[in-house]
Order: sequence, then structure tokens, then C-alpha cells
Amino acid sequence: MVKDIQIREAGLAHAAQTLPSVVVDDYNIEVKDGDGFIGDRVSKSAFREMLEACRDSLRALGPDPLGDKKSCDFSKRRLDQILVADDPLASGVVFSAIEGFAQELARVVKIFLNQDGWAGTQAIVVGGGFSDSQVGCLAIGRAGVLLRAGGIDVTLEPIRHHPDEGGLIGAVHLAPAWMFAGYDSLLAVDIGGSNIRAGVVTTNLKKAPDLSRSEVWRSEIWRHRDEDPMPSRDEAVDRLIGMLSDLIRRADRASFSLAPFIGIGCPGMIEADGTIKRGGQNLPGHWEGDDFNLVERIAAAIPRIGDHATMVVMHNDAVVQGLSEVPNRQDVTRWGVLTIGTGLGNARFTNRGADEP
Repeated sequence: MVKDIQIREAGLAHAAQTLPSVVVDDYNIEVKDGDGFIGDRVSKSAFREMLEACRDSLRALGPDPLGDKKSCDFSKRRLDQILVADDPLASGVVFSAIEGFAQELARVVKIFLNQDGWAGTQAIVVGGGFSDSQVGCLAIGRAGVLLRAGGIDVTLEPIRHHPDEGGLIGAVHLAPAWMFAGYDSLLAVDIGGSNIRAGVVTTNLKKAPDLSRSEVWRSEIWRHRDEDPMPSRDEAVDRLIGMLSDLIRRADRASFSLAPFIGIGCPGMIEADGTIKRGGQNLPGHWEGDDFNLVERIAAAIPRIGDHATMVVMHNDAVVQGLSEVPNRQDVTRWGVLTIGTGLGNARFTNRGADEP
């Protein structure tokens, strides 16, 4: 309760609609089409299914140019290598999957653009793990071409930061820049369906007051999906607290001045009190509902950073990753982000000042 009062007095809120640089018009849309959600069409696993379908059609006529390895077992790097390898048939299989995925992505974008909260969108950046590959970038670029060729005036391009870093860097835009004056860094957390990442983000405010020079100094990652058995919720939270505590010690040894602030991006619809209403089904254990508050757990475990009480602010993970693009999106008014990973994250923004009196 005390922490919530401190956050409100500072003019901050969990899952706030109005942030220092943007208004969050919409996020975490769950649009159904037929029997499922449209996001299921453009997940990482959906691309692997398309790749497998391309291979199936060739197996009926002869050897599979990609061999016996399962489509789900190819790494992003290996698929990128196949694209430029000397085997044109193998490259063609991957290109076919890229084309199919691009067409599906273009269709999904059209559905988003028809939602009330996405009206007038001028640009969309695509993040998430899928964008961190040549295959992903080609699919995103091709989808952008399909949209514009179809008369839809919207740009579609990969996120500029590495998606793993963007999910941390975006945390600097959850609070006004003046809150970080007197400090040179802060803690950030990016929680996903496959892994949890925590890091120290340096603001570089003296070089760029708009926070455009913010960067990740150090980060730690834990792939909870690789654990067998799957960890419980409490085990996951304890692991995250341990990661943050370790980063605080490392930052102190490196003579960084950490702000007493932790910014968190987490899947799902986030309530003003920091609880997760829905959308956390891919996280280890049960995170949704009033009986669990991640913000309170972290604040209780790390009550102070330096000489001040710790302030923890949480928002949806797609929102936070999208916020890393704020300095790069000043040439448009309304823009959005799609994050392609275990699922499809989404958020739409309007730059502050654009429609304000």
C-alpha cells in the first residue's frame, strides 16, 4: 500500500494510459477469427508449421532438401544460413515459408488496422524474437510491401534495437526523464513466455535528454521454458529477485548510480494495482488474479536501492518494448508495435502533444 501511494504521488501508475512521451491507445488486443485468435497465425511456432508444410509437399515427390531434422529444431541462425547457401532448393523451401508467413502477417495487420484503437496508424514496428533474424526481417519487409501494394498507407519494419534489449530499454519511458536526474542507470525486467530477462539500462541523459542514447549495460537471462520440470510461479519470482539483486551488486561494483526504480514489462492486461487480469497463460505457474501481485513481491524483496525506497512500475511487455522506439517515431503521430514470439504482443501509441490542446 505504501509503495502504491508513492507511485501515485510521483504521477505514475501501473499500466498507465498516459505516459511521458505517448498515450497508449490500446494494447493486448485478443481478436478472434474463426475458432482461434489471429495472433496464433503469426507466432514463432506458426512459422515453423508453415516451413513444415512446405517440406511435406516436397517429400511426396522425393527427398526433403532440408533433411530429416524437424522444422521446430532449426535455429534462427541455421535458417538464415540456408537462405544464402549453395542449395537453391533448400533456400527455396525457406523462402516459401517466408512468403506464406508474410501474407499471413499482412492479413493480421489489416485486422488490427480495422480495430477502433488502431484507426489512423501510420507506422508499425515489429519486435519479438522473430525479428532477430534475416528470415524474420525478410518476412516483415515482404508483409510491408504487400500492404502498400494493396493500397494501405502504413510502414512496417523491424524494431531498431535488438528485441531482447528493446524490452529493457523501453522501461526508461515509463517515467519522466527528470526522475532519473542525478542517476545514470536503472533496473529493467522483460518477462516473456519463454524467458525472463533483467538488466541495467544506462540512460546517458547528459548526451541525450530525450533518452535516445539509453542502452543496456549488462543483462541476465533465464529460459524458464527449458526447465524440466517447469518451475512454479514462486520459483520464477525468486529467480527474478535473485537476478535483480545480483545486478544491483554488479552495478555498485562498477560505480553506477542506480535510480531507485525498477521498470517491468509483463505479458497480459495489467491492472492499476499491479495485478495481472488476463494474458499470463504462457508464464510459469498461475500469475493472473487478485491473489498474486508481482510488483509487491519485488518491492518487498528489494525495498531500497541506494538511499531511497524502491519504486516498481509495471506495464504490458509489448508496450514496454514498443516504448524503446519512442525517439525514432517522432516523424509520425500514431504508431504501433507487434511483438512476434511465443504469442503476438501488440500496442498502439499516439505521441504526446500531437492531439493535445
